[in-house]
Amino acid sequence: MNAVGDDVQQPLARGHMVRVAGPDRFPGVAAGVGCRKPEHAGQPGFPVGAVRGQQQAARELGEDTLARRRRVLGEDHPDTLASADNLVILLGRVGEDQAARELAEDILARRRRVLGEDHPDTLTAAFQLVGALMGLGEHHAARELNDDIIARRRRVLGDDHPETMMAGAFDLILRGLDLGGEPEWMAALREASKRPGS
Repeated sequence: MNAVGDDVQQPLARGHMVRVAGPDRFPGVAAGVGCRKPEHAGQPGFPVGAVRGQQQAARELGEDTLARRRRVLGEDHPDTLASADNLVILLGRVGEDQAARELAEDILARRRRVLGEDHPDTLTAAFQLVGALMGLGEHHAARELNDDIIARRRRVLGDDHPETMMAGAFDLILRGLDLGGEPEWMAALREASKRPGS
């Protein structure tokens, strides 16, 4: 069992992509997928628990679960690393981007050593690090790592695999951030989110 259930983890993962790009930069989109700003509460897709402090409680639960798994299962056990992956997301959601980066780097190093460079779990760990780097504003480093992830996922999982496509979506965001502006597709998405029924 993960430290964070799928009902919490999925909205966190979806919101993470916009959060790291900056909810102030794309407020219409951020409101639609969830962000840390309480003024967006009640808008479509915003995780209600974010306002009630459940993200902080989830983070604390994630830390406790990780500590217990490290003690009982060991640092490199797949379940321990899965708990660490969840905690990376939670740390980012509460604004602890440097801690998220450090943990993501540790997970990636462990997965590379234990599973190898191309294992799907290693690529997921690398993708977590991309998100942490984005949260710190290190867009160039995030883009370089994401380019490597895309190439590996295409080779290992195929072009049409959801994880390959998610890395491609991050690539679009990173390219827009590198240019210093809002990508055209983000503007279109923001406008579409304003339409009734969106």
